[in-house]
Amino acid sequence: MKLSRPISWFLLAFGAWSWFVWTNFTRNLWKDSSGMAFDDAGDPTTYFWIHLVLAVVSLVLGTAIGIIGLRGLRALRASRDG
Repeated sequence: MKLSRPISWFLLAFGAWSWFVWTNFTRNLWKDSSGMAFDDAGDPTTYFWIHLVLAVVSLVLGTAIGIIGLRGLRALRASRDG
C-alpha cells in the first residue's frame, strides 16, 4: 500500500508530537511535588505507575506511527526518483 504525501507527513508529525508531549509529561510527572506521584516516603504511587505506563505505550505507538510516515515519504521519493 502506498501512502500519500500529506498522510505520510501527518503520520511523521504525529510521531514527533507524541515524543514532544509525552517526554514533557514524563519529566513533569517525575518532578511532581503535589503528592500525587510520590507518597510522603518518596515512593511512587499507583498514579505514577499508571501514568508512566501510559507515557511509555504512547511513546512506542508514536514511534511506530512516525516510522510508518517516514517509510511512506521514502517510498514516495524512491518512486519519484526511480
